[in-house]
Amino acid sequence: MFPTLRQAARATLWLAMAAVLTFGTYIFITVLLLAAGGTVVLVGAWMLPEAVLLIRRIAAVKRRQAAAWTGREIPEAYEPIQGTVRERLLIAVRDPGTLADLRWMGSHYVYGGLFLLALPLWAVGLVVDGVWAGLLRRPAVVLPLVSRLAGLDAHWSETLLKPSPKARLAERVQELTATRADAIAAHGAELRRIERDLHDGAQARLVSLSMRIGLAQRAYDRDPAGARKLLVDAQEQAEAALSELRHVVRGIHPPILTDRGLAGAVRALAAGSGLETTVSVDGLEDADGPRPPAAVEAAAYFVVAEALTNAAKHSGSPRAAVHLERVRTGLRAVVRDEGLGGADETGGGTGLLGIRRRVAALDGIVTVTSPIGGPTMVAAELPCVW
Repeated sequence: MFPTLRQAARATLWLAMAAVLTFGTYIFITVLLLAAGGTVVLVGAWMLPEAVLLIRRIAAVKRRQAAAWTGREIPEAYEPIQGTVRERLLIAVRDPGTLADLRWMGSHYVYGGLFLLALPLWAVGLVVDGVWAGLLRRPAVVLPLVSRLAGLDAHWSETLLKPSPKARLAERVQELTATRADAIAAHGAELRRIERDLHDGAQARLVSLSMRIGLAQRAYDRDPAGARKLLVDAQEQAEAALSELRHVVRGIHPPILTDRGLAGAVRALAAGSGLETTVSVDGLEDADGPRPPAAVEAAAYFVVAEALTNAAKHSGSPRAAVHLERVRTGLRAVVRDEGLGGADETGGGTGLLGIRRRVAALDGIVTVTSPIGGPTMVAAELPCVW
């Protein structure tokens, strides 16, 4: 009987908060009508976008209430209201989320009063369930209906407040537009880096190599010993140029990924990281199994490389752990250290922004957890088809 009472009391409190919100929406309708009327006569056109923003805040409160009861988050999908008065007005009117919120608000005027049904249920339930459940030890009959009323309110709110497919599509288009811009910027930065590395490294060494070979040709007849020394220097320059070229190639696509696969490449990376790094792999070491696409492998490799570099430079921890996992939707890479924590994505030199851009270009997700005092965990989820 006592668990039933606690659950019914919790449901009643929840319905009471929903009723308070409903009462607030009753008052807000006056503001909305004034804004709509002012827009029609072109006197208060600025009021309608502000009223829509207020509706969004009220709907957000209801989303949090429903999520607290059901345990399921209700996503939002709104177009930002910004720009001139005319632009703000057009966005407020055309946004699919505005219509969805108005539809919820109109329905909420009706079902928001479910709290009033809970009060007589308490009066009947205390008598009926007090005898039926308290004395006869049978399952309660009336008081559980209070919880069902709360569940009904939450279910209806969740159904009405979920973004429409059109709104989700618009949000997705905006997300892909931003991702494409980041990918283009990252691609341009990568091309400039390769050009700089070739110009300052391999190209300079090749020019020096050409000059030494020319000097050796002219000195060959009159000074064989000097020509021989110049040829030795030229050979060293050629080896250095090859080393520079290999470094540039590794920056584009590490050859070790092709030779050893992602698991072997990450183990080699961990061995040379300067940290005591453990590597665990789940579902990626089957020689006959499918491999992730080359772009996904390269992105995961660079995420691990950058995270280990950050850990070695900034964490102060001598140890790190890398976990690679094949999941149903793609590949997951996690790097964890037990260092100082407090990683700042806005600070210079952390490389976390670069990780996010590289993963976002493949429609992936990066999660960074780094409280002050540690530990720091960088997790990247890269979608792919197995």
